Amino acid sequence: MTREIIVCHSQEEIFTKSADMFTTLASEAIAARGQFTVALSGGSTPKGMYTLLASDSYKGKVDWNKVQLFWGDERSVAPDNDQSNYRMANEAMISKVSIPVENVHRMQAELADIETAAKDYENILKQVCHSGDGEQPCFDLILLGMGDDGHTASLFPGTKALREKERSVVVNWVEKFNTNRMTFTAPAINHARNIVFMAAGANKLQPLKEVLTGERNPELYPSQLVQPTNGKLIWLVDDAATGGEKY
Repeated sequence: MTREIIVCHSQEEIFTKSADMFTTLASEAIAARGQFTVALSGGSTPKGMYTLLASDSYKGKVDWNKVQLFWGDERSVAPDNDQSNYRMANEAMISKVSIPVENVHRMQAELADIETAAKDYENILKQVCHSGDGEQPCFDLILLGMGDDGHTASLFPGTKALREKERSVVVNWVEKFNTNRMTFTAPAINHARNIVFMAAGANKLQPLKEVLTGERNPELYPSQLVQPTNGKLIWLVDDAATGGEKY
């Protein structure tokens, strides 16, 4: 695993650096494999990146016809709900760029049979990423955020999904919110070619330090599970999240 930590002076710098990475990786993946597979994240920092990618200065840098969009997790709400990760990304970026509808793969976590919906999503991942039986999909880019409790995607402290070894997508019961979430598993995330974590703000100071330098305890800090098998891990953090620490 190669890990790189890039400290930015502001959230805006994180937006710019992550958008630049997105366009560069898209060009490389499309040139090499004919498509760019990416899993999006919820959260305010990724939203800033999506808004930038949809701006006039960026959207022309991506061949959106060859981009395949997925989500790393989703809440059990309708796609028009203000808590929906899909809705946020759609309003900030997807509706403003020329990506074909069939290239946007939403998690249908609002369905009553969410377990079947998770298995259906796994099948879509296999088809689009051309992964074989028993293989994890190999995404070109997975975007992640980190909560102030150290969670990432919907892998929350102490939850069942942290211990999943085989599946790519599972339903995870999150007690603190009294609800199910649909989420990528650690094995699926770790199979990506590139993983970009974004963490900004003083509320990330303590979990960031624990995840990057603390004793390994992924039951308490699930973001520690993210250790790519062969890919590259990049942390984009701001001064407030590092508190001046040198990582």
